Amino acid sequence: MKKIRITLVRSQINRPEIQRKTIKALGLTKMNSSVEKDATPQILGMVRKVSHLVKVEEI
Repeated sequence: MKKIRITLVRSQINRPEIQRKTIKALGLTKMNSSVEKDATPQILGMVRKVSHLVKVEEI
């Protein structure tokens, strides 16, 4: 299965609650923090919801 690296590049201040919860569920806490996840349909859907706040790289 492919792996992706998700990096939080924009602040979650003044964002809707659902977006903040999605970022927390992805495991991102601070600006420029990164996590590596498997590219499952569930993770890709979460990334799509907050695509304007994160940067995604394929590993």
